[in-house]
Amino acid sequence: MTEIESWLEHLEQKGGRITGPRRAIVELMVNSDHALSPVDVFDQARGKYPKMGLVTVYRTLEILSELGLVERVHQHDGCHMYLRAAHGHEHLMICSSCGKADYFSGDDLSPLIERISKESGFSIQSHWLQLHGLCRDCHKEN
Repeated sequence: MTEIESWLEHLEQKGGRITGPRRAIVELMVNSDHALSPVDVFDQARGKYPKMGLVTVYRTLEILSELGLVERVHQHDGCHMYLRAAHGHEHLMICSSCGKADYFSGDDLSPLIERISKESGFSIQSHWLQLHGLCRDCHKEN
């Protein structure tokens, strides 16, 4: 079973109908290494399905997020972008210019998290780190 088929199966089990537009959204998210806004997804998927509605994109991304298949990436302007979820516990580096995203392991963050917890008295149950900056290609251009 391909990753796309697996995502579609999860979507169907959640009660979502597998329509052409939803399939196009899933294919796009599985194959993208960039964080995409709902409008980006809409614009790219609409090439296959010109009558697709933006509401379909928002609803599908929300379901995929609930299923843990995509991560909601918070932006400085308060808007969200979406990216294929990490495999295991990883953190995210995202290019502020082009949107390219890479996951990285955060194992070496454990001592910092433990120290923060101890100093603050805050019982940290989970964490997810997003680093914003310029990817190698965009950094070279600037």
